[in-house]
Amino acid sequence: MSDYIGRFAPSPTGQLHFGSLVSALASYIDAKAHQGQWLVRMENLDPPREEPGAIDKILRSLEAHQLYWDQAVLYQSQRLDAYAAALEQLSPWIYPCDCPRHRITALKGRYDGHCRQQIPAATATTALRLKTDTLSDEQQERIEHFDDLILGPQHKPLSLSGDFILRRKDTLFAYQLAVAIDDHAQQVSHVVRGYDLLDSTSRQRYILARLGLPLPAYGHTPLALGEDGHKLSKQTKAAPIDNRQAAHNLIQALGFLGHPPPLDELADQRCTTLLTWARQHWQRSRVPTQAAVAPSLQPE
Repeated sequence: MSDYIGRFAPSPTGQLHFGSLVSALASYIDAKAHQGQWLVRMENLDPPREEPGAIDKILRSLEAHQLYWDQAVLYQSQRLDAYAAALEQLSPWIYPCDCPRHRITALKGRYDGHCRQQIPAATATTALRLKTDTLSDEQQERIEHFDDLILGPQHKPLSLSGDFILRRKDTLFAYQLAVAIDDHAQQVSHVVRGYDLLDSTSRQRYILARLGLPLPAYGHTPLALGEDGHKLSKQTKAAPIDNRQAAHNLIQALGFLGHPPPLDELADQRCTTLLTWARQHWQRSRVPTQAAVAPSLQPE
């Protein structure tokens, strides 16, 4: 085994659809092609958004496609003490924010530092934001510039989003904090995930750097779109994958990732055969960098 540790970290807000299968498969194959381990983490930090039974359905789908994880599944709902400890470590660079939702919406993705200039009283219902300009210029450059394993050189200035939330008004820990802390706790060395999370990368790298922790390598796979041109997602009710046709699903997902298996050359088309072929032929340079409409998952 190498020092490579990858992971797939779905939110249990619904079953796996084709886009999430692509992300799971890419992270799995990249790990196995580099003789690494592949972990599964359930990002179940937001109980109101969870779908009952989704965790079990996600795990059963991964097993049906023979995407087996190498350590016990980690559940973020059981990691609250670790997030609270990290929040305490970051406290010198955190301030409370009581901006209402309509004001945040009007800012269109970039927080303007309103509560940083006029700090409100901290209460149980104020969010907590992290200042994003407290590193040296050299460190800041290192955080905001990185070589994506698939997309190549990236520049994602933190100023584009501004100071971001680590704990929400409802006291739930924010995604950015939990992901960064868990990636370190699980010793994740490579994060291969969907393009929709590319803009989160600088924020997660910043948290890790502010805590003096090592930074993983990151790679972002193309988004799978519906016929309407919008990203497949659980929120838009994307159809769940059918576990009964797992091999067909893998063939389509591998083709979407630029690795169509030579079906006429393979002894059979079982999941094990397809995954073995993919591990042996995986090249990050072959993965497309542009979003595309998802193929039909209906067998011909």
